[in-house]
This record gives sequence, C-alpha cells and structure tokens, in this order.
Amino acid sequence: MNRRQVIASFVSCAVALAAVGASGPRVASAQGNVVNVYSARHYGALEKVFAEFERETGIRVRLSNASSQALLERLRAEGKATPADLFFVIDAGTLQIAAEEGLLQPVDSEVLRTVIPAEMRDPQNRWFALTQRVRTIVYNSNKVKPSELSTYEALADRKWRGRLCMRPATHIYTISLVAGMIANLGERRAEQVVRGWVANRPTFIDSDSRILENIAAGKCDVAITNHYYVGNALKKDSNFPVKVFWANQNAQGAHVNISGAGVTANALNRENAIKLLEWLATRGQDPGEAGLAGGNNEFPVNPSAQPTEIIKGFGPFKADLAALSKYGPLQAQAIKLLERAGYK
Repeated sequence: MNRRQVIASFVSCAVALAAVGASGPRVASAQGNVVNVYSARHYGALEKVFAEFERETGIRVRLSNASSQALLERLRAEGKATPADLFFVIDAGTLQIAAEEGLLQPVDSEVLRTVIPAEMRDPQNRWFALTQRVRTIVYNSNKVKPSELSTYEALADRKWRGRLCMRPATHIYTISLVAGMIANLGERRAEQVVRGWVANRPTFIDSDSRILENIAAGKCDVAITNHYYVGNALKKDSNFPVKVFWANQNAQGAHVNISGAGVTANALNRENAIKLLEWLATRGQDPGEAGLAGGNNEFPVNPSAQPTEIIKGFGPFKADLAALSKYGPLQAQAIKLLERAGYK
C-alpha cells in the first residue's frame, strides 16, 4: 500500500469515527444560541478563547476536533447534513480547497474586511486568516551558529547529514511547506531540495514539540518547525537552548501558514458563526492568554494587534505571503513529490 492509500485509509477511518461519535450519528438541526465548530486546533489556549467568547456573547461554542484533512473529508461526506457552522483549520491550502469545492460560503462583513489584510483572506471572502504561524528553521544554540544557516534549500547540504529532525510527509505542515517551495522554485528544483533532505537521513518525528525536545537533548541539531513551539518552550524555560532562525530572508522570505476559518455552506447557525469569526478577528487577537494568537505565541493577523513579548524577541523578518494562495492548488503535486523523493 503506497502513502496516498495509507492517508486515504486513515482519513476514511477518521471521518467515520468523527461522524458517528460516542452517541451515534448526528442529525443537523438549528440549535439556537450555539455555534458548532469543526476545529483542527486542539490547544488548551483555544478553550480559553472560546470561553471568553461565550462569556461576552452568551453564544455557546460546541467543538469537534480532528486534523485538517480529516475535517475536510468529514465536511465532504456530510454534505447538506453537516452540523458544522464554522470550519476552523491550521492550513490555508485546506481552506482554499474547501472554498473551491463549495463547502464554504461568502461572508459580507465590513469588520472582517477592515481588520484582516487582503492577502490574508479569500478574494471571495469564503475564508479568513486569524493568526500567522511561521514554519522556519530552528537550531541548538550550543551546537550551531546562526552564520551556518540561511535557507530551507541549504538544509540539503551534506554538512547536515545525520543532524536533521523533520516532520513526516503525511502532516499538512510538510505538505504546505513543499507546496510553497514548488510555487517559489518550480517542481524540479523543489524535488532536488527534498531529495537532498532525504539524503541527509533526517530523524522523522510527528510532533514539533518532540522535535524541539530532541534538539535540546542533542539528538539532532537543526529542524524546521512552527515558530510558536519555541515561544511556548521559552515561556516555560527562559534558558531553553533552541532558537529561531528566519529562513530565506534574502529571497522570498520565511514560509507562512495560518490558522483560519470559514462559515460552512450549510451552516444552520450562520449568524452566530459570523459573530464568532468577527470576534476572533478583533477581541480574539489579544496578546494575553484569552487571545487566539497570544495564548499560543502566534502572530496576530489584525495589524492593530500586538504579538507577545516572547515572539517579539525573535526579531523582525520577511514573510513569504505570495505563496499562501497556492498551497491548496499545489497540495496534490506536493504529496506526489514527497512520495517520489522518498520523504517518509
């Protein structure tokens, strides 16, 4: 069974389990002062954010959690019977695919148009970014000098052989990173880079947090992770020995993905879903624990919001926003490239 078959099988099982749940199949129906959210975010900070929304508005948030891919498959399978009002995932490509397949609906909101920059939302307003997550290079500051680092492509250099930790090919973070590389470098050059990573015999770990733990323990020296994992580690231990290096600053900039959401095409609690979206884009941008960005050390999308002091300390950087809209269209191509290159 090849990787695509494995992914398909896994997603099918996840969809079936999610659809049935612990108390049998769901039946979609309007439920009054609630909003049903399919969420790929599963951090404790998100619970605090929704609790604050509930306190301020009186609208109850009902969460269903799974991966971005599994939730997309679930929306497809449920069709008009879906109970979901808001589709909230951690990947711009997945949001764009959902929009193009008619699973999300346009939202005419002056609030959202005002506070979310155009490059951070769908041109037809079917989805909106809420936080920015930068997937960049991280390193053991006791073993690597910043002057040794430069680009994602340079990690294919033989000097990193046996020194890399990487996220597996099945995770959406990896898929979108490679989709961005295809957009920026072309498929041929992107495949050369990925083959170079593979040749360096990386340790594949399906958790950014555990990747950082391995770097701190000296089991690998360099990796590619989302920036906020370092921020969260530093919050617990200011002496944590892993630092952030902003990749590709002399080229297109560091790879950026988002947490974002869209109102489902068949939302039964549509107005409540829009209220939640608008709240997340304004009140939910607070840098504190009850803020969507602040609670997880992500960068806010709203230009008037401030990042946490921890991630301010990472310094300014150039972000690759031009490729953001291409993660969805290039997703299938990226998966095939990863397979051909032998990236596990």
